[in-house]
Amino acid sequence: MTEDIQTDVMDPARASALLAALGTKDRVTAGDQLPPFFHQLYFWSPQRPASLGRDGHPKVGDGLIPDMGLQRRMWAGGRLQFHTPLVVGSKAVRRSVRESASTKTGRTGPLGFVTLRHEISQDGQLCLSEWQDLVYRSDHSDTDIKPKPPVARTDETDRRDVTFDSTLLFRYSALTFNGHRIHYDLDYARDVEGYDGLVVHGPLLAQLLMLFAEDLAGPLAQFSFRASSPLMHFETATLCRNGQAMWVRGPDGRQCMTAEATPRSE
Repeated sequence: MTEDIQTDVMDPARASALLAALGTKDRVTAGDQLPPFFHQLYFWSPQRPASLGRDGHPKVGDGLIPDMGLQRRMWAGGRLQFHTPLVVGSKAVRRSVRESASTKTGRTGPLGFVTLRHEISQDGQLCLSEWQDLVYRSDHSDTDIKPKPPVARTDETDRRDVTFDSTLLFRYSALTFNGHRIHYDLDYARDVEGYDGLVVHGPLLAQLLMLFAEDLAGPLAQFSFRASSPLMHFETATLCRNGQAMWVRGPDGRQCMTAEATPRSE
């Protein structure tokens, strides 16, 4: 498959449910602008259990993502261009294509890289362009040497501490129809993929950075992010900003994500 086209209605109930899960009192109704990155709540592609992989994601090889023989998946980063706001309550069309797929050998073994491009339109007008970067790795082994995570910057001018728990991770997985077991199955995350706990979704961290950026500087024109170290559900993270640069710092000072937020020119 080289192209996938889906249609969905920007149901206000889903967006309001995510706002509630994030602890805000805000709600949206039909006709409102959809908050940035909330399109992740839509365009579900439900698969039967037989069509799922070991990790809970749809099996690779049958859709846009080729089978590269690598079992562990990570949403490594992405880029977004916000052309015009999506409208809550209206139908939208998402066209997705695979821009690239490649493999190489890194310090931790073989790696697979896939970039998907999504374009979302309403009433024939392009509203959002998104590039999604996925990385695939070989199975975890107890002999694996974990790379030392980078140290995060400490020169932020704005900061916000955020906490997580298994309930938030489960609700975010449910609202985005993300079956990846590292986010809600502790035994799987620890014993099969080698994490210390449940992994906070990279897109959830990016989502919080986008909302933080809009609170500080208004609507976004562009946003890009790159994950650099996983954050566990029991850890407090600090969202940081200095100019257009943003990042997520873990409780031990490690860098979990970097980002750049460009506000819309008025």
